[in-house]
Amino acid sequence: MVTRHSPSPLYCIAHLIKRNNSFLCLFVYFEKTVCLQVNVEMELIGSSYKGDTKNGRMDGEGLYTFPTETKYEGEMKDGMFHGKGVLHFSNGSKYEATWENGIAKQGSLTFADGLQCHEKDWDYCDGYDRRFYSERCNGLRPAGESQLTDLHPPRVIPDGCYDCGDGFYDPGTRVVTSQTGRFLRNADDSEHEWIVRTCRKAWDEVVGVDPEKSVATGPEETSNNN
Repeated sequence: MVTRHSPSPLYCIAHLIKRNNSFLCLFVYFEKTVCLQVNVEMELIGSSYKGDTKNGRMDGEGLYTFPTETKYEGEMKDGMFHGKGVLHFSNGSKYEATWENGIAKQGSLTFADGLQCHEKDWDYCDGYDRRFYSERCNGLRPAGESQLTDLHPPRVIPDGCYDCGDGFYDPGTRVVTSQTGRFLRNADDSEHEWIVRTCRKAWDEVVGVDPEKSVATGPEETSNNN
């Protein structure tokens, strides 16, 4: 988890999760409520809040909705997440945590299909068991119907794009959008390289050894072996 100050009066938390050859980058924004009032902040950043307030700030129990449709439900104090609260992401995942002055001190991530993320001793998709979580729950599919992703059938990827887990990535514009086409983020160089190298693409590619360049099938070696 990375926390940094942003140019606007916001804090930003980025949760980077790798799963199923997908790079899930879950950006969470919340307010630095030092001088601003709740209503002014909502109008400024396109968020909404329903719940308890004190002196014009979020305080008590409440529901905070981000512009990205992520929702925080839980305890607030002095305009920040403080106490027990859950982030409900638009893709169905959730992050349950104990917060202190807007920072998650301890928490756990559960994916939309029920798989729980563990920082240590996580046996999901390791070198000994490469099954998707849905395959672990429901069994393997018959021969000839292999699964390409945890979701079966897989999503249809737009032309020229990659499936990066939480959305589709266009390497030409370096923009990640949701499955419904909503803007999610711009990819930096490291995420761009990772997606292009590992994620599922919309087009087919011929992979393997070129027979003309293979020493093992070269005419010279064949004649020498004879």
